[in-house]
Amino acid sequence: RAQRQQSILDAMSRPAEKTKAWYEYRPIFLTDQREKEGVAFFDEHRETLERAERETGVPAEIIVAIIGVETYYGRIAGSYNVLDALSTLAFDYPRRSPFFTSELKHYLILTRDQGMDPAALTGSYAGAMGYGQFMPSSYRSYAVDFDGDGVIDIWNNPVDAIGSVANYFKRHGWRPGEQVVFAADASEDVPLDIFVQGRSGLKPERSVAQFADAGVVAREELAPDTLATAMKFELEKGYEYWLGVHNFYVITRYNHSAMYAMSVYQLSQRLAKRIDP
Repeated sequence: RAQRQQSILDAMSRPAEKTKAWYEYRPIFLTDQREKEGVAFFDEHRETLERAERETGVPAEIIVAIIGVETYYGRIAGSYNVLDALSTLAFDYPRRSPFFTSELKHYLILTRDQGMDPAALTGSYAGAMGYGQFMPSSYRSYAVDFDGDGVIDIWNNPVDAIGSVANYFKRHGWRPGEQVVFAADASEDVPLDIFVQGRSGLKPERSVAQFADAGVVAREELAPDTLATAMKFELEKGYEYWLGVHNFYVITRYNHSAMYAMSVYQLSQRLAKRIDP
């Protein structure tokens, strides 16, 4: 029943990060409407979010921001047939065929195990599913039955979706109570290769002291041995600079993009300011 879809191959050739600068990318996700709907989502699911934060240590605003960036709080979760998406990319997208072939296998196993029709589910053009846009391997590894009804439903059940996103971050090493990023300044002669380039350099491996020696200095006082990664984001005029620490890296495990992770973090901070305690 799987059908090859040219539209899926076309979509794979134009990811937003490759064509947009930070000043163009950021406004996609940081809007008044997305912020407003995020507060409403938090209010509606406050009890679940507070339990998720209590049990995993992942801040509720981070969970909400992920769901907000991924699917507009479940409203836009993708209309592509997942079986079509994964089979098209497994067999007709050679560059990443091994990855999508593996995901197709995971998908068939999870639908069998959950008693679902593999031809009936919808998701993104890359086969990501549900409120939090889990790939099949992530579903099998991190999705949880957070309401205890015996079914792991990340498509229609926001309780399971919230618990699953929180579990994803916990399992990837989120450190409760720690910061995510720090604003920084940089001198004009800092070599470009010290900054994150695409997917490379996301893992914090240089110390704050090493960055300072190279000309990238945090605006807050940090322990010199703190490991970080440096980012240079293009504005309409000039650049802004950031040092991301461990929890920033954890956000990039969801999507290997510094701009994505920064959008999630900044949306989370806007939500946190508006959420009533």
